[in-house]
Amino acid sequence: MRIPEMTDRALRLDDVSVARGRGSVAVRAVDGVTAALPFGRALCVSGSTGSGKSSLAAALSGRRGSGSRIVGGSAIVCGIAARRPRRARSILTYRVGYLAQDAGPSLDPDLTIGEIISQPIVSRDARIDGRRLEVRVSNLLDEVRLPLGAAGKFPHELSAGMRQRVALARALMTDPRLLIADEPLMGIDVEVRHVVRDAILRRRREWNMAALIVTNDSGFASELGADRLVLREGAVTAWAPAGEAPVVTPGAEDSLAFLDA
Repeated sequence: MRIPEMTDRALRLDDVSVARGRGSVAVRAVDGVTAALPFGRALCVSGSTGSGKSSLAAALSGRRGSGSRIVGGSAIVCGIAARRPRRARSILTYRVGYLAQDAGPSLDPDLTIGEIISQPIVSRDARIDGRRLEVRVSNLLDEVRLPLGAAGKFPHELSAGMRQRVALARALMTDPRLLIADEPLMGIDVEVRHVVRDAILRRRREWNMAALIVTNDSGFASELGADRLVLREGAVTAWAPAGEAPVVTPGAEDSLAFLDA
């Protein structure tokens, strides 16, 4: 298979629609989203519960079994057509790190922290050099400010906030070109939320990584210098490039509440 070339943007969405579920229970969660995210930049997606923001993030991640899928429009994610990636799906999921909303609480209880963080690599090549893998895990634990001894522990031995940071480390395991993170601050104490911010900012600065973040935390979005997009019932109702005045759909002025710092 010819490896798809990287484009100049991490994301290019043109009139994208997303469905959640299948068959008779399928519902349209996102309808007609258009947006672009260059490499090295961040985009925060906000909105009330049920607005479609998590469904959009899951569909763009390319992961099977997420429950969400692109059913309309065009979504080019790190050079790959995410609507029908076919054989390129493995490349898509390598280039895109994904932190699901329930990632921290749903860590596999039967695996050690080191094994959990290693999953994105080991699932692709079980023959990878064990020493190199150990060093990589150690570096990621340090990056998310967890003790190296955590590698041998199991999820139940860690706090909720520590498990969330483990999930972030796993999402960064492949050094993704795009990080999609759904509520990355969930369960994390205020005192250590800077760990998440710093990891994203450093990788944007040094590796030109892009970040799509689902969050209603305007302060966090400001710290990231992110563009902002607000969804309501699956449609975009407000758009605000970083440092610029928002553009709001007429009649949806209440969306500005999600953009207040």
